[in-house]
Amino acid sequence: MTARLADIAAQAGVSEATVSRVLNGKPGVSATTRQSVLAALDVLGYERPVRLRQRSAGLVGLITPELENPIFPAFAQVIGQALTRQGYTPVLATQTPGGSTEDELTEMLVDRGVAGIIFVSGLHADTSADMQRYEQLRGQGVPFVLINGFSGKVQAPFVSPDDRAAVDLAVTHLSALGHRRIGLALGPKRFVPVQRKIEGFVRAMQERLQIGPAEAEPFIQHSLYTLEGGQAAASALIERGATAIVCASDMMALGAIRAARQRGLDVPRDISVVGFDDSPLIAFTDPPLTTIRQPVTAMGQAAVRALLEEIGGTPAPHSEFVFHPELVVRGSTASAPKPARIPKPLRAT
Repeated sequence: MTARLADIAAQAGVSEATVSRVLNGKPGVSATTRQSVLAALDVLGYERPVRLRQRSAGLVGLITPELENPIFPAFAQVIGQALTRQGYTPVLATQTPGGSTEDELTEMLVDRGVAGIIFVSGLHADTSADMQRYEQLRGQGVPFVLINGFSGKVQAPFVSPDDRAAVDLAVTHLSALGHRRIGLALGPKRFVPVQRKIEGFVRAMQERLQIGPAEAEPFIQHSLYTLEGGQAAASALIERGATAIVCASDMMALGAIRAARQRGLDVPRDISVVGFDDSPLIAFTDPPLTTIRQPVTAMGQAAVRALLEEIGGTPAPHSEFVFHPELVVRGSTASAPKPARIPKPLRAT
């Protein structure tokens, strides 16, 4: 192996250590140097490792955390259509409970020679995750783009909605309807979009209602991004006297409506609920859901453009492209209830 490394290094005009980094898919090697090492392999007649063989011009991987939440199929459809129009074939890889992890799906796609990968709401959004996995992917010469969740530790294009502005839109709408006890139901705090929504909520409550962070904090409830998670979070917020609840997903909002009805409360007469995403068919719920529309089409198309620029060798800026959301008012929000109808907080016994 030493002789082989020495031959390749001499042919490419780089050090043996650099050759080793390229062959093992390690980060810290420029694209030009990587290409020189691969060219040296070809000239000397060595077979490239599987992960370093010529990428398929036709396949692009799309990794999503799940498909039960309708926002992820919506992203998959937009991205798939945009890739198809450019002559690429999307390969959808979805994580399932007890099934393949993001890392395993990534490895599978790389082994199949995809030209690039788009990650939707992946580990890049988790502040507790090791971002080195993405640098390793870059070291393997695989272009990628990340949707929803930003990390300054990863050199890649990011595409996100403005989560702070989204919550501000919801709080502004509810405060105009007379609500003051507004709750925020969202996912685990370690996720970047969650942290940004909290920042937007605290700021909006201060600016719109003159409610300080200490007073707003009890009305922030963490749970899971599921119907059951929304139900649990809403139950806690209702017990604290919330008359309106802003949810971090439409699925959570449906759970919040269920929680209200279980307590004999009417939505929106007794309590208002705002979702997030504007998922397909959400306008046809009972009542039709007021929600923050995530600009899925614009975000998905931007992610594809950025990835194709990476693949084409003219990379987009390795920064975050932020898209402004839109408030869609439907039937799940109304004026704040009169004092007699306000749900009373439960007292500890």
